[in-house]
Amino acid sequence: MSNPRVKFIVPHLLERKNSSEALTMVTAYDSTFASIVDEAGVDLILVGDSVATVMQGQKTTLGVSMEHMEYHVQMVASVKPKALIVGDMPFGSYQASAIDAVKNAVRLIKAGAEIVKLEGGVHVQEQIEAIVRADIPVMGHIGLTPQSYHRMGGNKVQGRSDGEQSGGRDRILSDARAIEEAGVCAFVIEAVPASLATEITAATRVPTIGIGAGVNCDGQVLVLHDLLGLSERTFTFAKAYSNLRQLSLNAVSEYVSDVQQRRFPDSTNSFQ
Repeated sequence: MSNPRVKFIVPHLLERKNSSEALTMVTAYDSTFASIVDEAGVDLILVGDSVATVMQGQKTTLGVSMEHMEYHVQMVASVKPKALIVGDMPFGSYQASAIDAVKNAVRLIKAGAEIVKLEGGVHVQEQIEAIVRADIPVMGHIGLTPQSYHRMGGNKVQGRSDGEQSGGRDRILSDARAIEEAGVCAFVIEAVPASLATEITAATRVPTIGIGAGVNCDGQVLVLHDLLGLSERTFTFAKAYSNLRQLSLNAVSEYVSDVQQRRFPDSTNSFQ
């Protein structure tokens, strides 16, 4: 018999940094999908503010509220996964002050998150330090930061040009150093050239988790709906491992036909 799977905890992140086994993180926003991804063996479940674009039909993540994030964290936490639960701090929950950052991080932890994640580098170092002082684990997020949608002029690859300006290669290196110094236990690198992500991963003492950042990060993250082929759009950085959108369309279409032709319910689906 194989050994039973143990609960993944924060100290395991650093252990993975020093091992050959890459970290796996997948988004989930409800109990059904959380139970599926957990049974499949992912290390971390990200309850992402991507719920806005994936489930709410929004163009950006900017409209997500703390109440939304608490609700979805609670649903994921209800299945008591072996995976580590990471809760995204939504736009507006930490940008104004370190005090706001700590208060809202506490709210996510009370909802069931085991790590909070926030976006940015140098300019959020103070907020990260404050949350860490409150004894709450923090995951950072640098490179393409979706909450900076308007500043970036859309979701665009970062770090292709030199310089300390926002989105420049040198600024992203500074961001990585700043959040490591602030005390993050890991950080996401999104949409940067693979060579830059490799350089950052080699230089930092904490694990990096890539999305659109090449294979040499310490782990990878994908949005579940992209992984399952549920999304209408396809993305260069994502890989669909199934085509659940088409399978779902086929199943519902068959149901519609069966009802219209009075083939459903039949005697096996009816009470006598």
